[in-house]
Amino acid sequence: MTTTAVRIDPANPTKAPGRSRGDKRRGVRSPYPSWFYIPAGVLYLVFFALPTFSSFYFALTRWTLFSQQFIGLGNFVQFFQTPALTQGFINTLIYGFLTSAAKVVLGLALALLLTSPIFGRGYLRAVVFFPVLVSTVGVGLTFKSLLDPFHGVVNSVLGFFHLPQPGWYTDPHLALLTVAGVDIWKGVGIATLIFMAGIVAIPSEYFEAARVDGAGSWNVFRNVTLPLVRPAMATVIILSLIGGLRSFDLIWAMTNGGPGFSSDVIASVIYKQYQAGFFGLSTAGNVILFIVVTAIMVPVQWLLNRREAEL
Repeated sequence: MTTTAVRIDPANPTKAPGRSRGDKRRGVRSPYPSWFYIPAGVLYLVFFALPTFSSFYFALTRWTLFSQQFIGLGNFVQFFQTPALTQGFINTLIYGFLTSAAKVVLGLALALLLTSPIFGRGYLRAVVFFPVLVSTVGVGLTFKSLLDPFHGVVNSVLGFFHLPQPGWYTDPHLALLTVAGVDIWKGVGIATLIFMAGIVAIPSEYFEAARVDGAGSWNVFRNVTLPLVRPAMATVIILSLIGGLRSFDLIWAMTNGGPGFSSDVIASVIYKQYQAGFFGLSTAGNVILFIVVTAIMVPVQWLLNRREAEL
């Protein structure tokens, strides 16, 4: 049996033999060659960067498939001077913030319920998450039939009890709110799932310590659950707000942006302009939507990350 002697430097007895940490840091290299990144870079360039910059250019032109004329900011001026297009911009903000706020509140409430020891918890979790799995267009057409003002099940039940039977998607004052309600019903399941993951990840010792100190259910929620579930809340806010601002398929399936322009959002306005052949104007709408989403999400994400770092 042989023994290997290890020589320790007297000037630095804690220094282990071999390469120093600085040497290791300077010698760290990626396990993959640099050219491995080329395919991903090409895909990003072709499918994101080039279309994005092309959209900014074509938004400044009046163009068809065969010709184009540079008109500067004319499309943007026309967009904000046309009442129907401006209404779509306002509706987008209302729809995005309304659906996002509702999903956060309802998702958190359902998550608290479904992580508590209640009977049939597994079944209720499946029921809450089921709408997420259904096609958005299918949901829209189903609710359009259920909410039909003349032959729908909902108004038939209301009429049986001699209650008012509103035009859920034919009344200009209700159409956008009706679609937003359906959007909330469909999307609250994913918000609930994210909140449940955040609540389950909280160490049980925190709840036990709070109860030992005599904290009631409200104080436990306010001082333990709510602060520690904030990262999950940030995720829900970001995902639901982006989804709400970009929403199109559910609105188009239920109302086509009507009646009139009462439930139009930027995405449906863009689609209508493309259908009408106003390609430059619709591209300007795409750019406006991109700027709106970016202008809202960058400060929101910064604020949420800052508050998360303060925990």
